[in-house]
Amino acid sequence: MIIGLTGSIASGKSTVSRMLAERGFPIVDADLVARIVVEPGRPALDAIRDAFGDRVILGDGSMDRALVGELIFNDPAQRKKLNDIIHPAIREEMLRQRDQFLADGARTVIMDIPLLFESRLQHFVDKVLVVSVTEKTQLRRLMDRNGFTEQEARARISSQLPISEKEKGADAVIYNNGTLEETERQLDRILSGWQAEL
Repeated sequence: MIIGLTGSIASGKSTVSRMLAERGFPIVDADLVARIVVEPGRPALDAIRDAFGDRVILGDGSMDRALVGELIFNDPAQRKKLNDIIHPAIREEMLRQRDQFLADGARTVIMDIPLLFESRLQHFVDKVLVVSVTEKTQLRRLMDRNGFTEQEARARISSQLPISEKEKGADAVIYNNGTLEETERQLDRILSGWQAEL
């Protein structure tokens, strides 16, 4: 079984991902994969150099993330150019890792994909698990965690698909407004209901 784990910013998805890892489930982490595919020697990094020039490569051969961020920040055409290189590479590597875990005998694989719905990757997984919080909790956590003003936090939250929409597309929802113990209990109940085996 392939479980897609997703949530929204400051919903606690990373916490649930860590709980799953502690239980021994193999995790394909989309954020980690996004860093791997642009490492020196990877085809995606060569394509980025071809598209944006040598200026985006640092002396050690790695990508200048800050500069690339500046180049695409207010330029939809440049952002699309970058995404057209990176997104297929990320998907390919995520599927490679998933298939490797299965080949190694894993019975359940977790695909931790923050933008599962936004990227329309539901077909990668058998079940979708959404980590959800109330808007008030989400706002408070984001302000506390990142030192954002309320306005900055609201802007970040509104740039994503609303959690309520994600809940509609979920096979199960973990409500992460309370204690870690409450979250763990919900997780274990869902895993046992789905008969998720290691």
